[in-house]
Amino acid sequence: MLNKDQIAQRIAREVQNGQYINLGIGIPTLVANYIPDDLEVVLQSENGLLGIGPFPTEDKVDPDLINAGKQTITMTKGSALFNSAESFAMIRGGHVQLTILGAMEVSENGDIANWKIPGKMVKGMGGAMDLVASAENIIVAMQHCSKSGESKLLKECSLPITGIRCVKKIVTDLAVLDVLPEGGFKLLERAPGVSVEEIQEKTEGKLVVEGEIPEMRFE
Repeated sequence: MLNKDQIAQRIAREVQNGQYINLGIGIPTLVANYIPDDLEVVLQSENGLLGIGPFPTEDKVDPDLINAGKQTITMTKGSALFNSAESFAMIRGGHVQLTILGAMEVSENGDIANWKIPGKMVKGMGGAMDLVASAENIIVAMQHCSKSGESKLLKECSLPITGIRCVKKIVTDLAVLDVLPEGGFKLLERAPGVSVEEIQEKTEGKLVVEGEIPEMRFE
C-alpha cells in the first residue's frame, strides 16, 4: 500500500503546466513537495495566498506564513498575499483549475463527503463547499478503507455530503481510479504489490476493470 507521501507524489503527476491549484488540508498539502520543476503552476490557499512553495526546512520556517491547515509554508517568487474575501472570489469565480482534497467517503457517482462525522464537534464546512462547487477538476487523496476495514469508495455516501457529482479522479493507498460520467470507479493503476482482486474486495461501489491494470512506479 502507498504511504501519504506516495499518494501525493502520484497525484503530482496529474498536474498540468499553467494551472492554478488549491490544495486541501491533509495529504493534498504534500503535493507541493512533488510538483516537477519544469512545470509552472500557482498554488492557492483560501486563507489568502497565491504562490505556495514546498514545505520549509527547519531553518526556513516563518511562523507568520501558514496555509489553510495552519502548516508553515514557503512562498515562491512573485507570490501575493490578500484577504480571504478575495481568495474566495477567485474560487467562486472559477479561477482555480484544479482542486486536490481529502475525503472520508466518495460515491460511485462522484459525490464527496469530507467535512463532518455525525456526533463529532466541527466548526463548519469551511471552504470545501466552495471548492467542490467551483473547480474545473477535483482529485481526491484518501485511504481506500476505514480503520475498521470498511470501504470508503461507496455506492452512496453515508456521511453528510459536501458536493454532488464533482470528483473526477481518486488516488488511494491501493489504487488510482477515474469516476465515470455514467457512474462507477474505473481502475487505472494499482499500488505496488496490490492485486486487482484485493481492490475489488475493498471497493463497495461499482468497480470497472478493463484489461491489464498496470502497477504504479516510484523512483
